[in-house]
Amino acid sequence: MKIKTLSTVLSFIFISTASPQQGFVHQQSEGYVVPTDEKVLQKLDRWQDLKFGVLFHWGLYSVPGIVESWSICSEDVDWIPRDSTMTYSDYKKWYWDLKDQFNPTDFDPDQWATVMEKAGMKYAIFTTKHHDGFNMFDTGETDFSIANGPFKNHPKADVAKFVFEAFRKKNFMIGAYFSKPDWHNQNYWWNYYATPNRSVNYKIERHPQRWENFKKFTYNQLNEITSNYGSMDILWLDGGWVAPPRQDIDMDRIAGMVRRNQPGILIVDRTVKGKHENYQTPERSIPDEQLPFPWESCIPLSNDWGWVPNAPYKSARKVINTLIEITAKGGCLLLGVGPTAQGLIEQPVAERLEKVGEWLEVNGEGIYNTRTTPGYKSGNTWFTAGKDKKRLYAIYALPENEQLPPTIEWEGNPPAKGARMILLQNNKPVKWKSGSNKTTVYLPKNLEQESLVLSFNIN
Repeated sequence: MKIKTLSTVLSFIFISTASPQQGFVHQQSEGYVVPTDEKVLQKLDRWQDLKFGVLFHWGLYSVPGIVESWSICSEDVDWIPRDSTMTYSDYKKWYWDLKDQFNPTDFDPDQWATVMEKAGMKYAIFTTKHHDGFNMFDTGETDFSIANGPFKNHPKADVAKFVFEAFRKKNFMIGAYFSKPDWHNQNYWWNYYATPNRSVNYKIERHPQRWENFKKFTYNQLNEITSNYGSMDILWLDGGWVAPPRQDIDMDRIAGMVRRNQPGILIVDRTVKGKHENYQTPERSIPDEQLPFPWESCIPLSNDWGWVPNAPYKSARKVINTLIEITAKGGCLLLGVGPTAQGLIEQPVAERLEKVGEWLEVNGEGIYNTRTTPGYKSGNTWFTAGKDKKRLYAIYALPENEQLPPTIEWEGNPPAKGARMILLQNNKPVKWKSGSNKTTVYLPKNLEQESLVLSFNIN
């Protein structure tokens, strides 16, 4: 395929809110550059078949159960909470010292993988390092890692290795989240100056060697991640403000190295438009319309990415209906889940996700391996298409706290004349009629009160 850049008009597509906006939300980049590497294109197509994945945020912030990393950022915004009785410098010291308390002796990556497999998820992305710079893998570039704290003598101290292995055993696509900014690194946040915001806190043009040292550090860590942890499908880079022209870390060089280590790996340099953003990642939101390029909505199961006590988790039906809408619009859903400080997925999460998986076990034909169709919505009914474009799926997203109606109606997308329409919930045909651009489906009684998928031929 030739490289082509979509019009920046796409940047003005309105974004609908999928959940209350909590914290910093990365803005979607403007336009998309189609990859030219055939292996990348093949992996993109495979990834677009999967539809449903999990993003794990797990780190120092999990110990007290607070917002991930951002509380040590000095920006004056309401969503960055901090203990007001402490000075900023004392607070940062308290936060960094959580490394001496992080000892997840119950860490069970097989439990994680089993919960997510039961949920019907197909790919997993693990946070190897968030903005605070604490490494959840055994890096040789710094001692600031879980492999050097009280957990260091545990047989699973290199936690990333065991997370990736657990999900690989379940045939998941494997991804590594990595923060480009590193607030613990003296070549990014230098103690010689204050740290007033999320960005590098010195003038790079005045201290070029310090920035070169940071570039080398970043390159070496990404080399470790993509060399030492087996086959990997996705490198998910966060911190889009680390980008040219001011904070150039030489992504061309990094991408070349990463693809030598992992041919065909998808690189997601979030919000940085160009050849290193192989798919876009609207955060906590769903585009209002279909987008003509690969994308993924990253949305947390609660209001936060990491674990917090007594979190208000979304219901299983909310997750299912979110997945339905995203799939009909051509995206994937990356659901954020935070393991506890002890290293487990807590029971309320497992219970909700199991219900999602039970629904997908029956109705997944209308979700997995599907593609978009031009008429993708009519009322509460969404539409997806089989890859051959001969079979259509009408998915009625039952609103929360509502019962199924006796009939479902939609405009457009008429079934082929005489087509057999199958209700996936019971795998039985249903009665339907079409006329005047409207299709009416008569639902049988005693159905489970849940979103429904109807399958039929259109030609």
